[in-house]
Amino acid sequence: MATPTCETRRVAVTDEAILKIKAMIRSGELKPGDRLPPEKELSESLGLSRSSLREAVKALEVIRVLDVRRGDGTYVTSLNPGLLLDAMSFVLEIHQDASVLELFEVRRMLEPAAAALAAQRITAADVEHLRGLLAEVHGTTSVDDLVAHDMVFHRYITQLSGNAYLTQLLDTLSSSTLRARVWRGLSEEGTVERTLTEHHLIVDALEMGDAELTSAQATVHISGVVAWLRKALG
Repeated sequence: MATPTCETRRVAVTDEAILKIKAMIRSGELKPGDRLPPEKELSESLGLSRSSLREAVKALEVIRVLDVRRGDGTYVTSLNPGLLLDAMSFVLEIHQDASVLELFEVRRMLEPAAAALAAQRITAADVEHLRGLLAEVHGTTSVDDLVAHDMVFHRYITQLSGNAYLTQLLDTLSSSTLRARVWRGLSEEGTVERTLTEHHLIVDALEMGDAELTSAQATVHISGVVAWLRKALG
């Protein structure tokens, strides 16, 4: 068995420090907006070296869990979904081309689940609003307008899921696949009609309150884009 290197041991200790700080947050010992105890006090209470604690704090600052204020101290952030997903949003924005297929595959996993949750919570007013969105799209709608409508339509449904993290995550994924959706609209005939038909089927399932059917219709809708993209990328 290979002997762990100094670097491997350092990373393992840092990971342990991260886990301990996260445990304090999960337990409520540290709450959003709280200031962390002084470095010496915190390292001793957690049984960590001060250098390991510093590495952990840096890592948690990068993913927006902690906010290091020079000369003031280190604080737990608000921990709101948008803030925590900012780092992931940056990663998604710099990945393009073939990797966009993987983003659509993630959407295909998550969006049907969000739609199923929405089916359990949707009201008559929500259905009416979605019908109104559908009425704004017609055969002469431009590709740009269609894509803009598509984003609003899907975001409204994910918001109905009642899960802020899922909504923010899907919103980030949706924004990151925008170029591919415009590309499809420009290169494939019948995109407006097909999208509108599939959107109607999703709303019909939502109106029935049928979570399983809603999930299935959302899966079919996104799978069509995935199939086209695979073909387009060769």
